[in-house]
Amino acid sequence: MRLAANESLLRVTGVSKSFGGFAALSGVSIAVARGERFGLIGPNGSGKTTLINCVSGSLRNDSGSIEFAGEEISALPAYQRTRRGIARSFQIPRPFKSMSVLENLIVPLEFVVHRGSLHQADTRAEAMQILEGMGLADKANVRSSQLSQVELRKMELARAMAARPQLLISDEAMAGLSSNEVTEVLDLLFKLNASGITIIMIEHIMQAVMRFSERVICLDAGEIICEGTPAAIVQDPGVQRAYLGV
Repeated sequence: MRLAANESLLRVTGVSKSFGGFAALSGVSIAVARGERFGLIGPNGSGKTTLINCVSGSLRNDSGSIEFAGEEISALPAYQRTRRGIARSFQIPRPFKSMSVLENLIVPLEFVVHRGSLHQADTRAEAMQILEGMGLADKANVRSSQLSQVELRKMELARAMAARPQLLISDEAMAGLSSNEVTEVLDLLFKLNASGITIIMIEHIMQAVMRFSERVICLDAGEIICEGTPAAIVQDPGVQRAYLGV
């Protein structure tokens, strides 16, 4: 898929990041189109998480540029990037365990979207609408500490969606789930994408990322070693050596 400059929602150009003498990213450039399903793979330590942390704002890139919706965002703190439409879910869910599922969604809604501009009833109604879309409406008043693993993953996605993102970064949302649960989460991600949300998927479950993604890049040692369709990626000798252990 070729992208013109005006088609890109996210454009990363020449981004590098080092920790001491270790180069975690070395001149990485990617472009993600609006509405695209984009896969990011690579072995442990390849730079995937560092790249996403630079995009979301939890890390600052040492060099290069990151543009979102045509705006340079490299200097913006994470919360401002979230308010501009970048949200992420985490591999290890981090709910407010003493709060109900509904309350866990009200927090990002009030902080990121409404900022006190709506009445509490309006915020609760929007939170319930998100939970219904995630199949968690019947768990709204349950404490998050009582959820199953797949329900926690769905709630993590729901909390990201509460920020009304244009771009959702799904960081290993299916790790540790059964095959049926993986299918449940995949179906949700397809549904979110169909609603117009651009999705970057980071995933070690190859069948899932290959089924979901329209385009995939593979990182190894902080550099892109291959980019293409899922079918092309799995046939690439460099990917097989770096990621599949061939």
